[in-house]
Amino acid sequence: MSSHFCISITFLAPFYHGRRDGGDPEWPPSPLRLFQSLVAAGATNSNDREIPARITDSLMWLESLPPPSIIAPVNHESIGYRLSVPNNTMDIAAKAWSRRSSTQSAEANPAKHRTMKTVRPLLLPEPPIIYYLWSVGDALDLAVMERIDALIQTARLITSLGWGVDMAVGDACVVTNDQISTLRGELWMPGSGAAVELRVPNCGTLEALNHRYSQFLRRLGQEGFVPPSPLHEFSTVGYGTAKDLSAQPCAAFSLLKLDISGFRPFDTPNRALTVAGMLRHVVRRAAEVAGKPEQWINTVALGHGETSNASQHKAVGPNRFAYLPLPSIEVRGFGKAPSTGPIRRALITMPAAENRQDLIWLQRALAGQTLLAKDSAEPVAILSLLPNTDRQLRHYTSSAATWATVTPVVLPGYDDPAHLRRKIDDRNCHEKRAPLWTRINNRIDGLLRKAIIHAGYPAELAEHAALDWRHTGFWPGNEIANKYGVPDHLKKFPRLHVKLQWRDRAGQPIMIPGPVCLGSGRFCGLGLFAAFGTQ
Repeated sequence: MSSHFCISITFLAPFYHGRRDGGDPEWPPSPLRLFQSLVAAGATNSNDREIPARITDSLMWLESLPPPSIIAPVNHESIGYRLSVPNNTMDIAAKAWSRRSSTQSAEANPAKHRTMKTVRPLLLPEPPIIYYLWSVGDALDLAVMERIDALIQTARLITSLGWGVDMAVGDACVVTNDQISTLRGELWMPGSGAAVELRVPNCGTLEALNHRYSQFLRRLGQEGFVPPSPLHEFSTVGYGTAKDLSAQPCAAFSLLKLDISGFRPFDTPNRALTVAGMLRHVVRRAAEVAGKPEQWINTVALGHGETSNASQHKAVGPNRFAYLPLPSIEVRGFGKAPSTGPIRRALITMPAAENRQDLIWLQRALAGQTLLAKDSAEPVAILSLLPNTDRQLRHYTSSAATWATVTPVVLPGYDDPAHLRRKIDDRNCHEKRAPLWTRINNRIDGLLRKAIIHAGYPAELAEHAALDWRHTGFWPGNEIANKYGVPDHLKKFPRLHVKLQWRDRAGQPIMIPGPVCLGSGRFCGLGLFAAFGTQ
């Protein structure tokens, strides 16, 4: 069972004053803010204010981990209160006193050198507890447990988080997924929708904090006051809740006959890969005409990370176009369930689209272009820009909790590397077949969750999703998974139809926007899902 290292912060009063750059409220409190509190707590019991080596090693291990998930209570901003704050001009009053000026004068009266400041802390519901969760895997070896024990002792020395008035009590432990599901609050996941940008520690943050503290100790010297330099050694990561996940930007097109008299359909099992290839080719042609750089064409349009003379293909990651032929979702008769039909539309998206300008250019450049047959280079269809309101398109781009494949998922690995199926089929094998099938199913389950993470979804969603798979489709009209065409380099990997329900850690369904496309063939239209059960 997967384990997480959890640090909890309980505020002694139900409010929080922390602010981000610009004075805006910071919620949830950033992992860097927690890390700074841990560093301060680590030096609490040291006479020379230096962190012991054991705690230093643990903090360096913590800063090397991926950003944590955060479970925080839902808050709201208070109406605030007013403070009288000295404005650092008491030197004026002191000079007036030295001249024996009357204390009633404006210069000599300290009350005249104050500014009223409005403070609006965030009000927290009871209990005001925040949880920070780092995934530490299934097996905790002795070295990891020693570091965790040191961090647990350090977390219990935390006295505040935020402003100095935000008094808090820290604690830490190792928790399982079942225990996480009982924690109260809203789950914030790194890299999901980027509702807020939070600072997180990275390798080198502890060293930078120690250097800044040494500068603080030497701020008063022969050269006068020298303020410590700002902290720059950290990362900024987007955090969001499940409801903050935004739909991927995309460019959608209808596939029309050459005389524009109607749709030009393509058979899904046999021609989906061909349609994806034709789309890829027409994007390359349009990019060359537009004068796009060769590197952009090779990486973003074609997905090649290797040089032209390289012997092996090298992937470029998610920052590339995905070509998704869209089978129609049709109702063939009154009272019948929707079923999948031929391909009449296509979608081009970019799973990691940091810059939407590429897709905006694509919409303009491809409208009216022709798709050419691979062998004869004869035109076979015309692309027509499709509005986002198209009913068929919404099957793939709307938000839904349950999704099912219209093209099978290519697993990112072998589902039976130990050849357990041979033992199951061997009549002379004395091992029980049920445990062998359990091992195979656990392997498939792990590969599918791995595919979800590879597609850019947070690990929390992958961990709690409900998965079902089989060789036959969940949509009427689906063919057996092995009948769908796949690229040559993916033919060795298993293919399965999958039904997926997004769930939170409490097991409740979550509405996630599409398009949803998983597996090793997701950039050429394999592993494409449509919203299931909402028609």
